[in-house]
Amino acid sequence: MREQSKPDCAYDTDITRRTRVRTMSEVRSRRRGGGGAARRAERTAVKIETAKYIERNIPLYEVLTDEALSVIEANAETILEEVGVNFIDNPAALERWRDAGAMIEGERVRIPKGLARKLCATAPSKFTQHARNPEKSVEIGGNTLVCAPVYGPPFVRDSDGGRRYATMDDFQKLVKLGYMSKYLHHSGGTVCEPTDVPVNKRHLDMLLAHMTLSDKPFMGSVTEPSRAQDSVEMCEILFGKDFVQENTVMTSLININSPMTFDDVMMGALEVYAKNNQACIISPFIVGGAMAPVSVAGTLTQVLAEVLAGIAYSQLIRPGAPVIFGTFVTSIDMNSGAPTFGTPEASQILYGAGQLARRLGLPYRSGGGLCGSKLPDAQAAYETAHTHNAALMGGVNFMLHSCGWLEGGLVSSFEKFVMDADQLGILQKMAEGIPVDENAQAMDAIREVGPGGHYLGCEHTQSNFKSAFWRSDLLDYKPFETWEEEGARDTQALAKQRVETLLSTYQKPQLDPAIEQALHDYVDAKKASMPDAFM
Repeated sequence: MREQSKPDCAYDTDITRRTRVRTMSEVRSRRRGGGGAARRAERTAVKIETAKYIERNIPLYEVLTDEALSVIEANAETILEEVGVNFIDNPAALERWRDAGAMIEGERVRIPKGLARKLCATAPSKFTQHARNPEKSVEIGGNTLVCAPVYGPPFVRDSDGGRRYATMDDFQKLVKLGYMSKYLHHSGGTVCEPTDVPVNKRHLDMLLAHMTLSDKPFMGSVTEPSRAQDSVEMCEILFGKDFVQENTVMTSLININSPMTFDDVMMGALEVYAKNNQACIISPFIVGGAMAPVSVAGTLTQVLAEVLAGIAYSQLIRPGAPVIFGTFVTSIDMNSGAPTFGTPEASQILYGAGQLARRLGLPYRSGGGLCGSKLPDAQAAYETAHTHNAALMGGVNFMLHSCGWLEGGLVSSFEKFVMDADQLGILQKMAEGIPVDENAQAMDAIREVGPGGHYLGCEHTQSNFKSAFWRSDLLDYKPFETWEEEGARDTQALAKQRVETLLSTYQKPQLDPAIEQALHDYVDAKKASMPDAFM
C-alpha cells in the first residue's frame, strides 16, 4: 500500500525526477562519445515519409448479432421492393433498371427482393488504387485502412486569417500538407472549395494540383458528368490510356440524396467512372432524425437499402466496376437542428454498417476527423477521437475526412489538419497489434536488469528505443520549465508552427516534364473552350 503521507502527484514527481537524472547523465555520457551531433542532424533533416496504408492485426468490434443483421437486411430488401428509390432526370437509368427486372413507375424504381444483392455480387471485395508513385499505391478492402483528408468545405481557417472563403492557394497548400503528412495515405479530392476560380473550371485546377504537387492517390470530380470525364482524360495523360482502362487510378464520392433519391448529376458521374473502371464510394448522406429515422436500426436499414441500389446500378453500367460501401451518418441536435458529431449513435451506426458491408463482401467507407466545433479545441479533439477510434475498430477501409474537418464540414482548418494527421499515427500503431516474438518478450532484458535496476541503458532498450514507442511530431512532452521558457505554447500554436514548417520544407515530387506540360496544356485548352461560370 502506498504511503498515506505522500500524495500521488509528489510520488510521481519523485519517479520522474530520478528517471530524468539517470537519463540526462547517460545522454551527457553518450554526447562525449561524439554521437550527439549526428543524432541532432538526423532529427533536423527534412524527411518526406508516407507510411504504408494500415493493415489491421487486431479484431474488429461488432455491435450487432447475426439475428439483428438478418432483420436489417430483410427490411432493406422490403424497402427496395415496396417503397422503392427515385432516379431523378435519368431516363437511361430507368431503362437499365427495367431491363434488369425492376418495376418502374414514373421515376420510382422498385427492385424485387434479391435483385440488388445479386447485382452487387459482381463488385470486387478489394482493389488497388494506383498512385503515380507505385510505392504509394493503396489496397482498399479486406483488413486495410486508407486515410484521406477532409473533403468539400467552402471555408478555410487558420490562426492568422481566421475563417474565410477558400482560394486555390489554400487548396494547393492543403495538398502540400497532405503530401508531407506521413500517416495520410491518400491526397483526397476537394480538400476545400476554391471560390476564386469559376465553378465550371475549378475541378481542372484541383486535379492538376493533386497530380503535380503530390504523388499519392487522389479523387476525381463528381459535380458534373462532364467533369468526371475530364478527370478520366487527365488521368489518361498522367498514367496512359490503356493503364487507366485496365486499372483503378481514382476514387470518387457519389452521394445519395437521402432518403432514397439518386439525382442525375451524381449518377451521371458514377456512370462515367464505372464505365472507365474507376472506383466510386456509394454513400448516403444522412442526418439522423431529418433524412433517416431517429433509431439506429432504422437508419441502418435505410443506409443498406440506398447502398444496395447504388452499387447495383454501378454494376449495371459495368459488372466488376470497383465500388465502396459508404456511409456518412450523424445525429441532429433536436433543439437547434444542427448536426452533431462524435456521438454514441453515430459510432453505433458506423460499427453496424461495417458489419453489413463485410457480409456483402465489399470495401467500406466511413469515419473521419468529424466534429461540430468552430475551432481546433477540446470539443474538436474529443469528437474527432471518438470517430477515429470507431473507424479503426469498425473495419473502415477508406476513411475520408481523416484530418482538417471543422464546423460540421463547412471549414478546412490548417491547424486541425496537422493535429489530426499526427494522431492518425496512433491508429497506425494500434492496428499493428501486440507482438509476442522473442524480442518483444524481452526476457534477456529482464534478466540483465534484475530487481531494483532500470532499463535505460540495457542492451534491449538500446536496440529498440527508436521504434518502441509511438511519438507525436506535434504535441509537447517537455517539462513545465522548458515549455514555459519556449513561450508556453498551446496545441493550436504548436500546430501553426507545424504547418509553417511543413510548407517551408515542402519539396515537389518529380514528374516527367512532358507529362506535366501535357496536363497544363489540357487544362488551358479546356478553360479556353468555355466562358466562366460562378453558379
